[in-house]
Amino acid sequence: MPNSARQIDAIDAHIVALLGERFAMVREVAAYKRPLGIPAVIPERVAEVGERCVTAAKVVGLRADFIRRLRTLIIDEACRLEDDMIRSAGEGSG
Repeated sequence: MPNSARQIDAIDAHIVALLGERFAMVREVAAYKRPLGIPAVIPERVAEVGERCVTAAKVVGLRADFIRRLRTLIIDEACRLEDDMIRSAGEGSG
């Protein structure tokens, strides 16, 4: 396998590891929010972080529409995870 292919594989593994770290943090945040009744989605925060990502993406030559689509997938999964955690906590308390 050419060296560039190995480098791409290593970068892909790093991306997956970073997503794992991000979703571990989502779990921690959900555990904090749940007893306080804080909603999973705070639209202002989602918009703020999304625009910050678009700005950073442009700096490294990535298209804004690509980053927006990627962020939508990540946010949707984070919301699903938080909703599942809240739902399962509600089932356990009843």
